[in-house]
Amino acid sequence: MTWKDAYSGMSTDNIKGLILALSSSLFIGSSFIIKKKGLKKAGVSGIRAGSGGYSYLSEPLWWVGMITMVVGEVANFAAYAFAPAILVTPLGALSIIISAVLAHIILREKLHIFGVLGCALCVVGSITIVLHAPQERAIESVTEVWDLATEPAFLLYGVLVLVAVSILVIHYIPLYGHTHVMCYIGVCSLVGSLSVMSVKGLGIALKLTFSGTNQLVYPQTWAFTFFVILCVITQMNYLNKALDTFNTAVVSPIYYVMFTSLTILASVIMFKDWDGQDPTQIITELCGFVTILSGTFLLHKTKDMVDGLGRSPKHMDEEDDMYQEGIPLRRHDSSNMRSP
Repeated sequence: MTWKDAYSGMSTDNIKGLILALSSSLFIGSSFIIKKKGLKKAGVSGIRAGSGGYSYLSEPLWWVGMITMVVGEVANFAAYAFAPAILVTPLGALSIIISAVLAHIILREKLHIFGVLGCALCVVGSITIVLHAPQERAIESVTEVWDLATEPAFLLYGVLVLVAVSILVIHYIPLYGHTHVMCYIGVCSLVGSLSVMSVKGLGIALKLTFSGTNQLVYPQTWAFTFFVILCVITQMNYLNKALDTFNTAVVSPIYYVMFTSLTILASVIMFKDWDGQDPTQIITELCGFVTILSGTFLLHKTKDMVDGLGRSPKHMDEEDDMYQEGIPLRRHDSSNMRSP
């Protein structure tokens, strides 16, 4: 079998999902830069956000950034309706690249040479996954998605996730939440993997509805909607706690790794993404994923470095002036805690 026989090309749905995922990364990555510009502009004439002010709410540029982010999230939501999570989720790393490049060009934030290498690794890994991603399975009704979600294997995964989240919330977070970043991120990532599966179920229902097959009459559609709302609220709550307690340079890459890994695992269990793929394709996809992870860590690790000078002072603006460099994964001194 030649490589032409093994690779039959991307399906139409996969291409749509890929375009939506890339658009999402472009909008979300750009939104961070637009919001920062708006925050800086608002801080000139009012109280800065980092000092507790809300003058940015009257700044049009900040609202442009927020709208841009919403458009990106909607595109990401739609991408899951067309393409498997193993294709869509890892491409979220591209928003980090876009944000870093635009920050270098527009905000004059120095991008270290190793940061450039990190961007290149993310691109290579993304291309690898795109070329070898499994085809999206044909689904004709939201009830089919519900049947997949209620199979014993995924029910077992869901129960294990709920048990792990309960243990973290009840036992570990009260004791170690402010000193161990993995407590908050663990909850975010575990719940996030379930939220993506719910988003995919709801997205498929809406796609079928818009194409003429009404899925709103099925209770399963509203059950997926309920799970999406519940999971997203929980996920955002603990992600905000993590960002408020630990350095974003620590939270972002670890959260990306855990969230993406668990989401791919959940998708493989529920949608059986790897059925029909040979071991070579699966290993290639995993290698692409590891390449993206490496690039993401390298980009975050070196984003505040200047060639030949070590670390540079962090750009202190309205959105990140609360965060201090050098906060480790585990905190030992409570005096270093930031006020909520």
